[in-house]
Amino acid sequence: MTKHNRKRKIKGKKLTAAQLKNEILKLFKRQPKKRLNAKQIIKKLKIANSKDAVQDALQKMADQNILFPIADHKYRLDRTTTAKMQGQVKQYEGTVDMTRSGAAYIRCRDLEDDVYVAAKSLKNALHGDRVLIAVYQLRGRRRPEGEVVRILERATEHFMGTLRLGRKYGIVIPDKLNMQSEIFVGLDDLLDASEGEKVVVKVVKWPTRHNHNPIGIITSVLGEAGGNDMEMKSILINNGFELEFPPEVLEESERLNDELSEEQIAARRDMREVTTFTIDPATAKDFDDALSLRYLEDGECEVGVHIADVTHYVHPATALDQEAFKRSTSVYLVDRVLPMLPEKLSNELCSLRPNEDKCTFSAIFTFGKNGKVKDRWFGKTLIHSNRRFTYEEAQEVLETGEGDFAKELTKLNQLAYKLRKQKFSKGAIAFEAEEVRFRLDEDGVPIDVYTKERKDAHMLIEDFMLLANREVATYINKKANGQEIPFVYRVHDEPNPDKIADFARFALQLGFKMELQTPKQIADSFNQLAQAAKKDSALHVLEPLAIRTMAKAEYTTDNIGHYGLGFQYYSHFTSPIRRYSDVLAHRILQKNLGGTFRTPKEQLEEKCRHISRQERKAMDAERESVKYKQVEFISKHVGESFDGQISGIIERGFFVELAHSKCEGMVGFETMEEPFELSDSRLSAQGKRSKRILKIGDPVRVTILEADLSKRRIEMQLEAAE
Repeated sequence: MTKHNRKRKIKGKKLTAAQLKNEILKLFKRQPKKRLNAKQIIKKLKIANSKDAVQDALQKMADQNILFPIADHKYRLDRTTTAKMQGQVKQYEGTVDMTRSGAAYIRCRDLEDDVYVAAKSLKNALHGDRVLIAVYQLRGRRRPEGEVVRILERATEHFMGTLRLGRKYGIVIPDKLNMQSEIFVGLDDLLDASEGEKVVVKVVKWPTRHNHNPIGIITSVLGEAGGNDMEMKSILINNGFELEFPPEVLEESERLNDELSEEQIAARRDMREVTTFTIDPATAKDFDDALSLRYLEDGECEVGVHIADVTHYVHPATALDQEAFKRSTSVYLVDRVLPMLPEKLSNELCSLRPNEDKCTFSAIFTFGKNGKVKDRWFGKTLIHSNRRFTYEEAQEVLETGEGDFAKELTKLNQLAYKLRKQKFSKGAIAFEAEEVRFRLDEDGVPIDVYTKERKDAHMLIEDFMLLANREVATYINKKANGQEIPFVYRVHDEPNPDKIADFARFALQLGFKMELQTPKQIADSFNQLAQAAKKDSALHVLEPLAIRTMAKAEYTTDNIGHYGLGFQYYSHFTSPIRRYSDVLAHRILQKNLGGTFRTPKEQLEEKCRHISRQERKAMDAERESVKYKQVEFISKHVGESFDGQISGIIERGFFVELAHSKCEGMVGFETMEEPFELSDSRLSAQGKRSKRILKIGDPVRVTILEADLSKRRIEMQLEAAE
């Protein structure tokens, strides 16, 4: 049928809903670049349907991802539909990583690069949500883009915010920076909350249409806004973590005790007479690992890595186990810990406190005279810790050679040095992100900010934990003997070649040359950069950028090795009090010590995905708390000047990281005496009149203009050069 005949056939007619949608789609496909509203469509099709009927059809087609709504009630063909017409669409599952602009990048397991999704194409998806996206390559575009097709799982349903009261309903304005929709609450669901109070709201109905608001009910009233405690709670809640354990979980934990029957004691290797101690941060209460040392004949020694036996208390399918899996991780904010397990377990029953008999799951290694591992044993044990060291106390013993268990600590440190040397000889990367620490007053307000200094005591513990984690994974993999035993591996993929090439070009402009021919050469170049940065402060800015070029470590049943550590097999076994991945590893290892056990792989893989998602949410919360405390600290120093280093440059200005506190803020070009032009590489900017060049890595001195706690933002001004 010709176009003319088709128009004549529907002209003046009132079409059914199905016919109307069909004709609208044909119209858009004939004119794919058109933006049309209901009135224009009626005019073009010459039909008798009302404007409301056409508008309803347009909205339904938008809900089905056929059309996309834009300004002035107009619609266009959805990009997915356009790409489908060109045969260029594929669908993937991924996790939303929101940006401050409201757009997002979707991290997909099956794609090397994250997929950009514009804010209007997110279908109300939020940071951390698991989504199904359509990925398409539009003509003339260099990189693929995407649109959210469906939200598969919400990262959180609870949000903390400030209540505003209207005559017909309440409105909760979320604290979460990338939750940009206000949440409507019916007057019957306010829990007697008052205007301006902080509340927790649970979303019970998510909008299906663009620019509509979610509907919620208030579950907790927290009181007046303001204060450190409220802000930290907000960070936890808005990242999807519940502050309290359900009553049934607490009741279950309270029924547990540490009494052991003679039969249970007999089933464990009794190591209570062996010298054993813990080394942890001064503020720690959940001691989940201990080390023991026993000297053997012929210069050999036995080192025990003893891990809290959480699985002795937490059994599958119990309320405790289900809650631990749901949380999957403890969350460590600047001033508090939100534990994975109730305090009765994390700080009492499971914690390897000194002078108490404790159930442990141990990895015991025999070291030969040459300092190399010659034998290993895994199994359930009973230990008695003789001493609890803080890192500072253990370090003092190592430096002075005097104090409790000086001989044992010195021996362990010598073995740790050899383990470390072996690790780097096999391709491990030495990059370490600087950890910011705070000194807080009694109200939780930061009075100082500094970076954690890693010394031998820290690395000693780390090296023995890495050994246990590696050997457990190796044991399971070798035991499989060609028939896979599904296990929870901690993997880290090789770097993306394009990202590494971009980074290498960036580094070269700052004077550092990388070799990129093989993964081993890349690792060696990274290690050389880490050493060079200690001597040249300008190269220091490259270290965090280098870390960002790497793949993110994750949990999976598909072992691809751990590139960053240079390990072929690696798992997490040593922190079951705070990581559910380790609980799963304990259970699978125990079942495979006496025989061979295979859990269904797809079922285990799904658990791995959930744990990885929870880990990322915890990391987001931890970073957010650090940023908040940095801004809070610097807010007491507005008007003061500090030394820093240019850490990044964008069109609006450049970022400066302060030398001591590592607080980062922006110097806007509008505060400068002249306009600046950004170089193509974004490594430098040049003054248009003076030709002055500012480049990444340059030392600068800045004055603090403003510290905005609500936006976690610091504004700075460059001091004039003398």
